[in-house]
Parts: sequence; structure tokens; C-alpha cells
Amino acid sequence: MKHLRSLLCLALVAVLLTACGPKGDGSASSSGSGGSSVSSSGSVSDPEPAPTPASLTLAAYPSDSFHPVLGTNRSNLTLAPLLYEPLFQLDETFQPVPVLCSQADSADGLTWTLTLREGVTFSDGSPLTGAVVADALNTARQSARYAQRLRDVSSVSGQGNVITVTLVRANGNLPALLDIPISSGTGDRPVGTGPYVLSETDGALTLSARSGWWQGKALPVQSIQLTAASRSEDLVSSFAAGDVSLVDVDLMGTNALSYSGSYQTWDYATTDFLYLGFNTQSGLCRAPEIRQAITRAIDRTPVVQVDFARHAVAAALPVHPASALYNAAQAQTRSYDPEQAAANLEALRAAGRTVTLVANSENTAKAAAAQRIAAQLEAVGLSVRLSLLSYDNYVSALSAGNFDLYLGQVTLTGDFDLAPLLSSSGSLNYGRWQDALGDALLSALQGAQGDARTQAAADLFAYLNQQAPIVPVCFKNGSVLTQWSRLSGLSPVRGNVFYQLENWNLS
Repeated sequence: MKHLRSLLCLALVAVLLTACGPKGDGSASSSGSGGSSVSSSGSVSDPEPAPTPASLTLAAYPSDSFHPVLGTNRSNLTLAPLLYEPLFQLDETFQPVPVLCSQADSADGLTWTLTLREGVTFSDGSPLTGAVVADALNTARQSARYAQRLRDVSSVSGQGNVITVTLVRANGNLPALLDIPISSGTGDRPVGTGPYVLSETDGALTLSARSGWWQGKALPVQSIQLTAASRSEDLVSSFAAGDVSLVDVDLMGTNALSYSGSYQTWDYATTDFLYLGFNTQSGLCRAPEIRQAITRAIDRTPVVQVDFARHAVAAALPVHPASALYNAAQAQTRSYDPEQAAANLEALRAAGRTVTLVANSENTAKAAAAQRIAAQLEAVGLSVRLSLLSYDNYVSALSAGNFDLYLGQVTLTGDFDLAPLLSSSGSLNYGRWQDALGDALLSALQGAQGDARTQAAADLFAYLNQQAPIVPVCFKNGSVLTQWSRLSGLSPVRGNVFYQLENWNLS
């Protein structure tokens, strides 16, 4: 009986040991044994799980155009740098870096000769030529997206590997305007020279790495899956679920989408310029001394840190602080000094006077900034009547001159051309500042080339500091949101969140 009991115990132990072994469900390592691996010491260890391949998934709207110039869908345009390349790319300091163009020359700033790189082909194998580039730029001239930027271009022609661009107004930094994606062909999905090719299989869209890409740089992934979306809500939910690796957003935009989940934020500099404008033709602010005093009353720091949640950069000059044209010493002369502002207003007998400040009520950040600026002006002795208006009523008030001050925003071009905002004939000169010397200095900066641009900018900004037709406040940031710890090494720039893609790391 004892012998039988011993046999039953041994059998039970064997069953229990067998139950603890690896299951035959395919979860074992792929070493070929189909079971546990044995170490050199003879002990049994659990199989190492196969690593999950790093992947990159982006959003796309299949029913919308992917044309890099004529398209309007933001998500599809975000993908453009993966498919198309420009003649020049603006870096993080807004300097134009040659891409498809190897050389750009102009003796007078009116006629530019652009030489293309040799040996570049589109994804269909066709060569990059001057004629194709000229066609692409002429399409851009007629587009809603780029027509205003290229308003000074009178003609574009191409022959061989050379493009000739003729302007009606001298521009010494034309390459800064030519970060326009170049495509070939018609339709919503023309071909490009970029590192990836768009393909569709059974309704699923994919970006596949090109084997003949002229740059030949290593890419973080060979294939990028595109998650289809048809509504903004689809983009938000796909990102929250982790089905989309990144999105390019304006977190401070009007009616900005609200993203949730665990994500990282990568901000990049833009040319979206927030400023305080004056009515220079009537009312209290027609005097430059009053405008100078108000300049010293504006504290930009809380506007940037609180109202724009740090998604902006304070600027005391009408050029981005990252630009080589930004002069810190000149900016210091317009720094916040409420005591000096109050003393100057008192000396000018302006203390207690009432001014009307208008702003757009539809953008939460700008409305909050307007309220803060109104409080800052009252703190130095002015009485402020703040008028927060719908966009249409806001534009009507500006056009009619029904304001003393207004909080404005403008997207400047990459060369920081201030003529539309400040020249006597500028389409955005709502303050109606008319100044012959100001016009001359604006033209001098626009036409200057090379090192001469730095001096021309210093001359212009010195005069603007004296006349104060506007008060620069800040430049907004764009933002790239990525799934937490999924991507690293990003260095996005305006118009290209995939800038220096070869440095990305995926996990």
C-alpha cells in the first residue's frame, strides 16, 4: 500500500511539472526547437520574445488631394516633404539651405538664375529639369497657397538645368521664398523627387522608400503605413489610440483640436507674428511719442508663458529671434519698463486718456492676450476700452479705422518682408502709417544681399524703434505631437516636420 501511494505521488509531481512547461501555441522562441532554450550551464530559461519591428504610422485623408501646392488638407500637406522636395529648405534659423538647387545668383535682385543639381530624378524615373521646375513654380504662382508669397514674380522660365526668375521688386533673399515642393504631372497625386513613394493597395495607402533617391541617406523605416481619416475627429481618436505616430498641429489656433493620451511635444519656430498695431492717423496714438511709451508698457513674458502656454517666443523686433537679423541690443531698447512708460505718458499728458483696443474674440489665446495687454496699459495710466469682436466685425473695424490699438497676427514670408504690414501701400497696413523714409528702409532691406542684409535690418529696426508704428509681441510656434517614447531625434522646421529625418530613432 505504501508502495502504491509512492507511485501515485511521483505521477502527480510529473503531471505538475509538465503543466509548468512551454505551451505548444506558437509563443516559444523561433530557435527551431519549438521549446525552451538551454543555456551553456545547462539550466532552462524562458525564450526571448522576438523584437517588435519599429514602425511609423501617419494619418492621411485618401479622398482629399495630395498635391503639395494645390492641396488644402493639413494632414496630407504634412506628408508632402516625404514625397516632394523644394529648391531650398529653410532651417531652424530661417536660412535657405540648397536642396534641388545647387546655386542661385543675381546681380541686381531682380533677375535670378537658379541652377539645378545634376542626376536628380522623380519617382517615375523622369529627370528633374528646368522646364519641369518652371511649370511647378508657375502653378504655385496661381495657387491660393503661394500666390501672395510669389506676388513679386513676373515670370519664371526653364531650360536645361537652369531656371530664370524675374521680379518686379528687388529681393536679395529670393531663395527664402522657394521652399515650395516641386512636383511633376497632373492630378491629385503627382510624382516627386523625395525619399518615399505613395502607393495604394486594396484601398490601403502606404509610403515606400525609394531605391533611387538621389540623396541616398539612411531612412528610419522602409515603409510607412497611412491611417485613413475622413474627419478631424478621426485624427484625434487615431492618435489617442496610438494608431498614428505623430500629428502636426497649431495648439494655439482658432478652434484647435484637443488631443489626449500620453504624448511628447516638439515645438518649432514659425513666421506667425503677433503684434499690437496703432491708428497712426487719428486719436491719441497718432503721436509717435505716445506709441513709444506704450511700447515700454507691454510685458511679453506672461503673454508667451500663460496666454500661449509657452507655444510662442517673445520678440521685441518684427523678425524672429532665431533669425540672424534679430539684434538683441536693439530689442533691449523696446523692453518692458512700466515705470518709464508711466512717466512718459504723464509727461505727455496722456495719463487717464481713454483708448480703444480691438481684438478677435474667436481665438482663445489672442483674446486672453488682449485682456492682459489692456490690463498692462491701464497699469501705466491709460483707460482702455477693450472690444473683443467676431472675426468679420474685427476686420471691418480695422478696415474702417475704428480703433486706437488692435491686436493683430500675420504670417510673414520666410524673408521677413514687412512691406505688406508697414509700407505706405501695404495691404495689411491697417494703422495707415505713411512714411517715405520707412518705405525706403523697407525696400533697402528687401533688396539687400548677403552681409548687407544685416546692416539694412539694423537701419530699419532703429527707425521703427523711433516711430513705433507697431509693437512686436511674439512669434507663435508650431507643434509636433508624438506618441510617448516612440520617436526621438526630431528637429522639425516650418513647412517640414520631417527635416533631417535621417536622425530619427524609432522604438
